[in-house]
Amino acid sequence: MREVDVRLADGSVLHAYDVPAAHRPRLTLAWHHGSPQTGAPLPPVIEAAAERGIRVFSYARPAYGGSDARTGRDVASAAADVAAVADALGIGRFAAMGASGGAPHALASGALLPERVPAVVTLAGIAPFTTDFDWFAGMASPDGIRSAFDGRAARAAFEETAEFDPAQFLPVDYAALEGPWSSLGDDVARAGEFGMAGLIDDDVAFARPWGFELADVPVPVLVVQGEEDRVVPRSHGEWMARQLPRARLVLRPGDGHISVLAALPDALDWLLRQV
Repeated sequence: MREVDVRLADGSVLHAYDVPAAHRPRLTLAWHHGSPQTGAPLPPVIEAAAERGIRVFSYARPAYGGSDARTGRDVASAAADVAAVADALGIGRFAAMGASGGAPHALASGALLPERVPAVVTLAGIAPFTTDFDWFAGMASPDGIRSAFDGRAARAAFEETAEFDPAQFLPVDYAALEGPWSSLGDDVARAGEFGMAGLIDDDVAFARPWGFELADVPVPVLVVQGEEDRVVPRSHGEWMARQLPRARLVLRPGDGHISVLAALPDALDWLLRQV
């Protein structure tokens, strides 16, 4: 895996990662990280991709993992960012996959770069705010995202005293973090070394208009959600699948916010069938 700094037209820098396939790749995948993480693709992603001859690249969103901050960014801005990273790496077409906070940003590339992005996967992804259903229902600890609706200053003030609520995760989530996805917990800890501005900016972006409509995403989207997720409830995935023109919804019984990542190999196989 190589790391590169990609300088954008405004002079800011995105820290990016590239994991080439051993041979000519069958597919190139843009991995959009969760909130908060460093932006580095995690070992289970790299390993599952390598088994399938898939090249993986990723980048740290602004204010994460060595990327310059961009206060006020919206979800849609991820499309231009990932395109700039792909251009710097000499990549033309690429599928997109995002987990948790990365899922909306993956959708942005499908909405705004359909000529380059043939398909998208969301894993445990949050929906744009809507009054079509009780958006907060089923969230074990909604106060952080609630504060984001009052603006960045309110979300930053909340973060000053925020504590992790263990009730957000199921026993199967903790088992995943102790087993195949232990690297996720390690990466979250490393992300904290860069501060919490990226997480704050993500939440504020989620609470505001995203800059595109789900109805305008023209490419196939696989929406994967854990039925027991206490961070992003299944209702978010169900509603998104109804809004997206070409969605397939997969609800995983018994899965929570972390254990649902076990769907990654199947999701990669689905992407391969779309290209």
